[in-house]
Amino acid sequence: MDSQALRSKQDDAKLHIVLFPWLAFGHMIPYLELAKLVAQRGHHVSFVSTPRNIDRLPKLPPNLTPFISFVKIPLPHVPNLPENAEATTDLPENKVPFLKQAYNLLEEGITGFLDAAAPDWVLHDFTAYWLVPIATKLGIACGFLSIFTASALCFFNPSGQDHRTEPEDFTVAPKWVPFPSRVAFRYFEVVKIFNNAIAGDASGTSDMHRFEACLRGCDLLAVRSCTELEPEWLRLLEQLYQKPVVPVGQLPPILPHGGDDDEDETWLEIKGWLDKQAGGSVVYVAFGSEAKPNQTELTEIALGLEQSELPFFWALKLKRGPCDIEVIQLPEGFEERTKGRGVVCTSWAPQLKILSHPSICGFLSHSGWTSVVEALQLERPLILLTFLADQGLNASFLREKKMGCLIPRNEEDGSFTREAVARSLRLVVVEEGDKFYRDKAKEMRAVFGDRDRQNQYVDTLVSCLKEHRRHVHKAARAN
Repeated sequence: MDSQALRSKQDDAKLHIVLFPWLAFGHMIPYLELAKLVAQRGHHVSFVSTPRNIDRLPKLPPNLTPFISFVKIPLPHVPNLPENAEATTDLPENKVPFLKQAYNLLEEGITGFLDAAAPDWVLHDFTAYWLVPIATKLGIACGFLSIFTASALCFFNPSGQDHRTEPEDFTVAPKWVPFPSRVAFRYFEVVKIFNNAIAGDASGTSDMHRFEACLRGCDLLAVRSCTELEPEWLRLLEQLYQKPVVPVGQLPPILPHGGDDDEDETWLEIKGWLDKQAGGSVVYVAFGSEAKPNQTELTEIALGLEQSELPFFWALKLKRGPCDIEVIQLPEGFEERTKGRGVVCTSWAPQLKILSHPSICGFLSHSGWTSVVEALQLERPLILLTFLADQGLNASFLREKKMGCLIPRNEEDGSFTREAVARSLRLVVVEEGDKFYRDKAKEMRAVFGDRDRQNQYVDTLVSCLKEHRRHVHKAARAN
């Protein structure tokens, strides 16, 4: 076979890609969206996680089931980790470090799987910092698939040159950012995550160390981002890490278009209420699978919604798993006073379906990037209230890009008032003088909801993965 024919054969050969996300649904869901997009091109994807998490993922379209395999690796038991807790949503925040301990112990199971499956690539999350040497030893290419934005990765820059040691150091743009930027944490945001992310937590390893090890060893950095949104940050990312940086798009979920789940009683009840509301009148309120307000925050949010006089649908998380002992309650009489105008749902709610309903006019959100993507692909303006992790950086980035309105808070302790909540809601979704946020959300649909553009990003990623395989085969023949 001549060289041209051999190259053509390699180009046509289908890839086998392993995806290994962190045990949080804000990570697993975008990983799954990428799996579906890769599978649509005829490549095989092995999606690795723990049994309970895989069982809780959305069902695959029938046409993709031959191309995506779910690999269940049991989560080892560690002290202080409650039984059946396999994702961050199952745990209060102070128990998450023990989940990271257990995640580290998945090393043996995934090593055995990779050795037997011999995939072309493994794309992993920041928590799997120990996977790089394993993949290298097995001759498998390794890519760090970041669900964090390029701006967040640049902000942390765990390259060994970061001398920031105090929380205050993280409230300003880092010195290595060569262009004007206000992307940074507020003091109360960084204090809340400082030990886990920078200093190290009960798992024994800081998140900064995990990032550094992943970035140092990976062959490629794939980022949930796009050049239309943050071109300057993507360029800086490549300069900082000296790695190929491949944006994979925003990975928006496919919008619901009917099907068996439309017969779900929960959705039918929610839809029935939304159908009775005026078009573009209802604020949707949700803070993701992990964020849970404390009692003071809950009270101010509730009374702010009441003061706003706007219709609302609130998906409220009262507990993070069965071992969460912090009890929070709505203010006395709140539900009675807002009856008919608002609904508080304390069980699971189908967020994408709710956001896509024509009665929704805005989204009070925690700034989790998956929620941001879902909202902006549907032209829903954002009112932002952060709680944990990278949400502060996301909110700061959205504010800088004029894509979201942050509820005013005390910079030291993060406190806010019901008046600030009410005023921010009305500013974004009602007042004619400030239609800016609504217009910006409509503009952003072209970035976050364009399926053709998303497909182009995935095509580029697949081409990069194939190109690497071709170089590996060429080097093997030379030896």
